[in-house]
Amino acid sequence: MNKEATREELDQSLKLFIVLSRAHRAINDHVHKLIQNHGLNPTEFAVLELLYHKGRQPLQQIGGKILLASGSITYVIDKLEKKEFLARVACPSDRRVTYAEITDKGKAFIESIFPSHEQRIHEILSALSATEKDQAIELLKKLGHFANDYVPTESE
Repeated sequence: MNKEATREELDQSLKLFIVLSRAHRAINDHVHKLIQNHGLNPTEFAVLELLYHKGRQPLQQIGGKILLASGSITYVIDKLEKKEFLARVACPSDRRVTYAEITDKGKAFIESIFPSHEQRIHEILSALSATEKDQAIELLKKLGHFANDYVPTESE
């Protein structure tokens, strides 16, 4: 992988990066607008969705699961707690650990908005056939795994 890239290869990589970034932004803009129409910001929705689908989570691990800096988690948890969508629960076996747990009110809320959320995503992604979606999933996984494992050369 250390061979020198041609101008054409560099241009193609830059073009892919730009197209991927623009597609991501366009999709997220639509999804975020729907979430905001329900009175949440995207991060609040992500936390609520995580707790709904995965159950109670240690506060210290939520940021990593939704790709958010740990300092911001406390703020988001406070806002969701104020709305009575989640509660903090102390770990009975380790006083250093506090869990976030979705409340009945939070469950009812997410259940009322999640169907329109997943339908919106489906509509946006309906530009691709089922086969194209499968291909995109595999290619983007490959790209993501490579990027996660990528180690720049010393000259970078």
